[in-house]
Amino acid sequence: MSPKAVLAPVFVQVLLTFGLLFWTGRVRFAAARAGAVKLRDISLGERSWPAPVQQVSNAFGNQFELPVLFYVVVGLALATRQADPLFVGLAWLFVLTRIVHAGIYATRNVVIRRFQAFLAGAIVLMAMWLVFAARILLAPAA
Repeated sequence: MSPKAVLAPVFVQVLLTFGLLFWTGRVRFAAARAGAVKLRDISLGERSWPAPVQQVSNAFGNQFELPVLFYVVVGLALATRQADPLFVGLAWLFVLTRIVHAGIYATRNVVIRRFQAFLAGAIVLMAMWLVFAARILLAPAA
């Protein structure tokens, strides 16, 4: 697979992360400006933000959990030339689950739906790692 094909889902995941970062900033400034939170109450990162603000913030923060393992496996697969259409398809599926998860988290926050999206992403990511590890460990010695 071409580096473009392998990295395209990574770029979308990064775009999601930056989108949530800017959304978090926007809703935080709006809440502070509206007086929904006092700056001294959140100056040390305490969770005194109104629930809708905290939801977006949590969705952003969550992009530094499972996606870290995604970035690592994609980088390793690219470096070792182990990315094929199956791997890239799984990468796109993982990113799709992250978009769904973030959308649920930042809006209606239906916990069971959010968990289902998270679990689906975790399973896809585990499959990516298993496929990658099997290809590396089962490859004939060079």
